[in-house]
Amino acid sequence: MTDVLRRGRASLAFSFFAQGVAFALLVTRIPAIQDRYGISDALLPAFLAAVPVLAGVGSVTTEKVVKRIPPSRLLRWAQPVVLLALLGVGAGDAMVELAIALAAFGLAVGALDASMNMLGVSLQRAYGRSIMLSFHAVFSLGGIVGASLAWVGAHWDLALFVSYLPVVIVLLPAAFVGSRWYVDSGEPEPVDAQAGGGGGGVVFKALLPLCLVMTFAYIGDSTVSNWSAKYLDDVLGSSEQLATVPYNVYMVTTLIGRGLGDFGVRRFGAVMVVRAGAVVAAIGFAVVAVAPGAWVGMLGFTLLGLGLCVLVPQTFAAAGRLFPGASDAAVARLNVFNYVGFLIGSPLVGALGDAWSYRGAMLVPMVLVLVTLVYARSFAAQPDRYGGGHERPRTADVGRGSNGL
Repeated sequence: MTDVLRRGRASLAFSFFAQGVAFALLVTRIPAIQDRYGISDALLPAFLAAVPVLAGVGSVTTEKVVKRIPPSRLLRWAQPVVLLALLGVGAGDAMVELAIALAAFGLAVGALDASMNMLGVSLQRAYGRSIMLSFHAVFSLGGIVGASLAWVGAHWDLALFVSYLPVVIVLLPAAFVGSRWYVDSGEPEPVDAQAGGGGGGVVFKALLPLCLVMTFAYIGDSTVSNWSAKYLDDVLGSSEQLATVPYNVYMVTTLIGRGLGDFGVRRFGAVMVVRAGAVVAAIGFAVVAVAPGAWVGMLGFTLLGLGLCVLVPQTFAAAGRLFPGASDAAVARLNVFNYVGFLIGSPLVGALGDAWSYRGAMLVPMVLVLVTLVYARSFAAQPDRYGGGHERPRTADVGRGSNGL
């Protein structure tokens, strides 16, 4: 049984890594995609917004699909579609081909994100301790690798297809082979309607605090990814070269924070870790807003990485605890707010920056992140059927991987 869980954890971690690489390769080569297809600046936001919108559709659809097939089987086929869609983005010539490739990418990413986190939540339940942050740490590592590969492609002026093809050739068969060891955990029976499971269903009112935290976390994340370079360049007067550093620093500190975060959850509990992450992230935004120069601004973005990194993984884990009899449905619904935050964050900061000031705009995600403190109790372990304050792993239910183990 231990070997089954270990193989399941390793194979799922690789899926997170592969998704981090693929997503970074797409978003960091947007200028090259725009040039290849001749997309105007006015039309580009529509293309970019379509991906998270369709990902939300994919996540909602996943909630329905996993009632009939296990999440492992959905993930097994969603990940190849994501990788092939990425290759399609680099292979096309006409705008309609790009639209088809991005549509496939968006829908598959929604299914992929939802099913990966479903399996992560069920594996954490089986392990009986916090491991969710480790999966998202591997995703951050994949993002760093993908961004580095994108830099190589841009530096050597490689065509998108040439840049993407070796990555897909390596990741696609590896992900497909690794999918043999995914582990589906049987859902525990709900204690009663009072425990949040609602007889096995998801009560949106109970899930709403986590949805808000997810949205606010991704508003903060999209602020960094979309505005950090412009902020350092235009507001803090850095060089163009230095302006590219904050996002890299943010990704590295995100990796470090997630790599250590599970130990913090085991030692201090999820509520304390979430509160600390929200406070550190708020301090980071405050430092960015008042920074007198580029290096102080860099310190702020460093703090943001350490603070924001724990919120999303713990939100998924909390949904699994809140709805022990319907964790797959809870994760799928919660995952939609990932994309809601992504869609809101960048336009919100841009509009406030133009109408007011970019320094002032940084205070808005700061306040939103602090709202997490109001909902921190939602991250507490829920009473379970055994009468304790924490979930017990149901290892007897974790006997079947997607290969029939």
